[in-house]
Formats: sequence, C-alpha cells, structure tokens
Amino acid sequence: GYMLLGIALATEAGVAAALVHVFNHALMKAALFMAVGCIVLRLGSTRLPAYYGLIRRMPWTATAFLFSGLSLVGVPLTVGFVSKFYLLTAAFEAGWWPAGLLIVASSLLAVAYVGRVAFPMLLGTPPAEGPYAGEVKEAPLSMLVPLWVMTAANIYFGISATFVGDVAEAAAAALIIGGGAS
Repeated sequence: GYMLLGIALATEAGVAAALVHVFNHALMKAALFMAVGCIVLRLGSTRLPAYYGLIRRMPWTATAFLFSGLSLVGVPLTVGFVSKFYLLTAAFEAGWWPAGLLIVASSLLAVAYVGRVAFPMLLGTPPAEGPYAGEVKEAPLSMLVPLWVMTAANIYFGISATFVGDVAEAAAAALIIGGGAS
C-alpha cells in the first residue's frame, strides 16, 4: 500500500518514496521472517503461547525480532521511519494530507499487531508445561548471522538514509522525465 501510494502521488518525491520503501520493506520483512524462522526451528510453532518469555530463552533471536518489529512500526533510527518520513513528506508536498493521516494511522495499527507478539515475548512467563515448555536453544549461527546482518541493516540504513534516498531520487527523476517524454 505504501508503495502504491507513493506512485499514485505521480510526483518525483512520491515515486522516490515508493522506491525507498521497496528497499526498506525488504529489509524489515526479511529480518522479521528470518527471526520467525529461527523461532519455528527451535519451538516448532508459530502459535503465540510459544513466544511467551522468549527474550529469556532465545535472546538474540527475540532481540532481532523486536528491532525489526520497531522498524515495521516506523520508530526513528530504523528504515521503517525513513520510509514513512519520505512518504509523509511526499504526500504533504502534493497536498494529499488525508493520505498522510492514513500513513500515521497505519503506523499506529502496526504498533498493535507488533505489540501483540512483542509484549508476551518481553514480559510473558515462559511456559512451565506443555509443548513449549523446557529449555530452548538459540538458533544456530548459520541462521543468526544473516538475521543480524539484516537487523543491523535495518538500523544502519535508518541512521544513514542518504545513500538509499539519493539513489531513489535519481531513479524517480529518470522515471518521471522518461515517462513524460513519450
């Protein structure tokens, strides 16, 4: 939806915002899916009760999941914030303030669905009995290293957004100029 919104603005800033979000969305979702893959490997489930107290059982995986979730929400210093900032700026420049309000509303919605997993992960008590009880090993390094590379990229490109932004702006300018020449 964010990508289509940026394109629908039909401005260089909107197309650049869409392109920035393509890159940033890939980083956010890849890290989240990798974290869930680590959890499923060790717990054999995606059910919420398996996640209770996971920060104490699989701290590296859970922390990566939390950072990626914060990025999805759009917390500053993450790529999610950069994407939403570019989109908000483009929407307001184009006079599409209702679209800007929808971007903010969707971020608040993301707080709800990321929080639904994050709070039990952080504050929940690990199950004492049942299929998710017992000691759980951290994911193997062959999974943790790529997970943390993606998580670090979420933070790095959230702090240093100029490279991605510059490339996206140049591409948007070429696309807009190229599209109007026919």
